[in-house]
Amino acid sequence: MFSFLKPATVTPDLSFIGVDMHSHLLPGLDDGLKNLDETVQYIGELQQLGYTKLICTPHIISDMYPNSAETILPKLDLVRNALIEKNINITIEAAAEYMVDIDMEREIKSGRPLLTFGRNLILIEMSYIAPSPNMERVIFHLRMSGLHPVIAHPERYAYYHHNFEIYERFADMGCYLQVNLLSLLGYYGKPVKIAAEKMIKNNMVDLLGTDLHHEKHLAGLKELASKKDFYKMFEGVNIRNKALLLKSVL
Repeated sequence: MFSFLKPATVTPDLSFIGVDMHSHLLPGLDDGLKNLDETVQYIGELQQLGYTKLICTPHIISDMYPNSAETILPKLDLVRNALIEKNINITIEAAAEYMVDIDMEREIKSGRPLLTFGRNLILIEMSYIAPSPNMERVIFHLRMSGLHPVIAHPERYAYYHHNFEIYERFADMGCYLQVNLLSLLGYYGKPVKIAAEKMIKNNMVDLLGTDLHHEKHLAGLKELASKKDFYKMFEGVNIRNKALLLKSVL
């Protein structure tokens, strides 16, 4: 018996995003990938999903992952050389995902260069337990330095789920909002999925990121990218990964 129902799955194609600006692909720096072989494999798989450029963003958390340009950029060179050896032609850059805390505020005030990407963008995050008390102060200092903060995965901060006005406040202060793709799969739970979908529906999302750490994340990304409803969600939505990031050079 023939079915006239259209299939709910499609061939994964994330080329409409094109650039990933949040990942933990550089090996051995944080809670992301651990070795170079893994990194090369995952980059190849992301390329097959439609990405042409990947911006790796290891955590910088002073008491847990005290990374800096001195630890991150040599790993970037290592990965680039490995990709050349494997004949994988994809653009790889690096920045960082900064935890907003007192140490980060001190770093901004020191005047030392921060790890940025695109058009003077900087990726920042908060704890999932409670908001950073100096968040607005850090945003102000970054803006005064000519940088545009990108708030990583705001949908995962449960303490804002009943205060969506805070997202508008961040946007008014000059921030971009970046949603994790896996949030739309329900990977982090239903409340996070609902928050992410609401943000997209209300055109509050500027950027999409994989936030890729490990095998389960990659499997989830492939699953999401196979769902027809996922692509329908972005009809008429202005996702700006390509516009903001495709022409940047590290």
